[in-house]
Amino acid sequence: MVTVSLRFDEAMKRALDQMCDEMGMNLTTFFMIYARAALRERRIPFEIRAEKDPFYSEENVKAILQSSEQVKQGRVVSKSMDELLEMEK
Repeated sequence: MVTVSLRFDEAMKRALDQMCDEMGMNLTTFFMIYARAALRERRIPFEIRAEKDPFYSEENVKAILQSSEQVKQGRVVSKSMDELLEMEK
C-alpha cells in the first residue's frame, strides 16, 4: 500500500466527509471506489465539461455571420475614432 496526499478547501473537505459519512464510508473508501471505477471503465467515471462560451452561442454566431455577409455586400459604414468622438458632441 502507498499513501496519497490531497489538498482540499476546508469547506469542501467537510462537505465531502459529511456526504461519505451519510453513505457509511470514509474518504479512503470514497477514493478507492472512484479509482476502481476509473480503472475498470478506462475513463473518468463521470462527465467533465465546461460552460459553453457565450461568444459561440447560436444567436451570436448568427449575428456574426449576418455582419460578415453585410461586409461582403459592401453594406458597412467606416468611421475613424476622431469622427466617432465628434459624433458624441
